[in-house]
Amino acid sequence: MNQTWIAVILCLVALVVTAVVFPFVLHFAKKHNFVDNPNARKLQRVPVPVIGGTAVFIGFAVALGIAIMVFHLPFMGVALAATGLMWLLGTWDDMKDIPPNLRFLFEIAVLWGMISIGETCVDDFHGLWGVHEVSLYVAVPLSIFTGVGIMNAVNMIDGVDGYCSGFGILSSLLFSIAFFVAGDIVMASFALICVGALIPFFLHNVFGKTTKMFLGDGGSLMIGMLMTIFVFRLMSKNTPFERFAVEEGMSIAGFVLAVMCIPVADTLRVMTARILKGGSPFAPDKTHLHHLFIEMGFTHVGTSFYILFLDLVIMAIWLLSWKLGASYDLQLYVVIGMGLLVSNGFFYFMHEQKKKNDGAGTPLYQWFCKMGAKTHIERGGLWKMMTRLVDGKEKD
Repeated sequence: MNQTWIAVILCLVALVVTAVVFPFVLHFAKKHNFVDNPNARKLQRVPVPVIGGTAVFIGFAVALGIAIMVFHLPFMGVALAATGLMWLLGTWDDMKDIPPNLRFLFEIAVLWGMISIGETCVDDFHGLWGVHEVSLYVAVPLSIFTGVGIMNAVNMIDGVDGYCSGFGILSSLLFSIAFFVAGDIVMASFALICVGALIPFFLHNVFGKTTKMFLGDGGSLMIGMLMTIFVFRLMSKNTPFERFAVEEGMSIAGFVLAVMCIPVADTLRVMTARILKGGSPFAPDKTHLHHLFIEMGFTHVGTSFYILFLDLVIMAIWLLSWKLGASYDLQLYVVIGMGLLVSNGFFYFMHEQKKKNDGAGTPLYQWFCKMGAKTHIERGGLWKMMTRLVDGKEKD
């Protein structure tokens, strides 16, 4: 069978398995009161089951298990083990609220083990700043720092319905397209499995009323580990993308950061602001980019849509810079500049706009509020149809 069709079938397997196990995970969460309760900093108004990542992981694990048997690659087994450990860590955190330091130590240990056994890490800059392959003494700590940063950036964007899972779907789809173009069918299949596993959860999370679940830390840390694996593969000395860097001037680092740009930039801004105020960088608050959209009257799905759209805009600008012949370094700087513009510039600019006119906001701020009001489509016929579809026989 053509390997492309195998990748599509594996995606469908992940989708079907997640859809089938979702009601059982939901029932288990409700029965054992594994819920996220509303409080002053959270956006939901009622308790919501919080182990949706478990359904995603089961669908992902079954499909990847089949992929391991098909492709016979030990690295995929290592990737499954690492992802499973991060799911367990996050689920443990959902249940017991473990200290950040302990969670970091666990993340570092898992990453170190994956690098040691899987032999894939950030060990080649592919011409960025004139640097190519780097020593393991540099690559290993750099990879661990990168992996911990990605996982926690993804974890921190899990604040509104559809955002974290939508980002997981979008970024996995972008990575899968890139792997397909590069001829790496195995990693393309891996990324499509992630897409398939996340789609049923996304639909319940966005449209579900009685079947809504949150990803929880188990789901967000799992997605973060998957993104880390994709980045390691792209930034390794064995990546099939090398020919694009050598022959066509593509900045692999620029592409990677373009995919991850807004979560990374938003997390860096939030953590820096917390530290400058004398607080813990991990103390929860309402200063993320998605909180700004909610503040301006956008719905959860509207917030997720516009931020993911901004992700695609940044990707398009990076692609344009590459095609126009920008150097490796300039492609990266373009992406960094866009990340700062969206996360820092837009965030602080709009907060200043809100303060003017005695708190009524400037015309620009009011225009964004009107845009936010237009995202309230929960009472529309299509939305109600989707709710009935995902809720099925569940009763209020």
